[in-house]
Parts: sequence; structure tokens; C-alpha cells
Amino acid sequence: MEMDFILWLLCFFAVVSLLGVLVYQLMCLSDLEFDYSNPFDSSVNINSCIVPEFFIHGTLGCTYLLTGHWWLFILNVPLAYYHTSLYLRKQHLLDVTEIFSHLGREKKYRLVKLAFYLLLFVIVIFKSQLWHSAYLRLLVATFHLVLEHEDAAQTARTFTAIHADM
Repeated sequence: MEMDFILWLLCFFAVVSLLGVLVYQLMCLSDLEFDYSNPFDSSVNINSCIVPEFFIHGTLGCTYLLTGHWWLFILNVPLAYYHTSLYLRKQHLLDVTEIFSHLGREKKYRLVKLAFYLLLFVIVIFKSQLWHSAYLRLLVATFHLVLEHEDAAQTARTFTAIHADM
């Protein structure tokens, strides 16, 4: 049971870090598109994130393979293959001189990866044992209690306001 929790925690933080890196890259591309930063700074910032992103995604895929989560591993294989082929052809880094001509393509590529990582995030959350545990039920009960308390407070304020008008 502890190993499942540690595996879930590792996968959760890996996917969250992948999402963070990808959102940062999209922000850099948007800054470049709206002329808030120059091409050199944007390409340096994005290029510094690409290899760690590839490494984290590869490690996540290997973790799925080694722990026997086959369908998650198979889900990650196409993107891992694409990352590997880009890296081997040395086309993974952005070129400063051609960044404006490839800006639309790079944003679409990263938006597709963002959708994939969000799907992976949802799968990791729902796959976890924590989702079915008593902790989650406690969290949901607390959430409902807070909402009921706010509803009761709103009702009391409304009732007081109605009585004040009479």
C-alpha cells in the first residue's frame, strides 16, 4: 500500500512539473507574440526547459513500465517517441533567427502537449488509491460542511435583512 502511494505521489509531482514547464513555455511564446520580450530571451528560456521536460516525461514513462501500469505506459509511448526523434535529429531546440516563422506551429505543438498532460493529470488523480480512501471522503465531507455553513450564513443574513425591512 505504501509503495502505491509513493508511486502515485511521484507520478503526481512529475505530471504537475510537466504542466508547469509547458505553461511556462507557452507564456514565453505568448510574450514573444505580443512583443513583451525579445526572441533571444524567449528562445533561451524555452530551450532551457526542453531537455528537462523530455527527461521528466521519459522517467515517468519508464516508471509506468517498471511498475506494470501498461496502459499508462502505452499512452505515453507516442509522445516519448516523438521527443526522442526530435532529440536525435537535433530539432528539439528553438532557433533564435527562425522563431517568428515557427511561432504558430510551436504554440499549437505545445497546446496539444498541454492537453495530453492535462489528460495524464486527470488519469493520475483518478487512478490513485487516494481517490478511494477515507481521506478523500473526509475532504468531501469537509467541503460539504463548509458549503452548508455558508448557505446557512447567507440564509441568516437574508432573513435578518427581510426582518430589518419590516
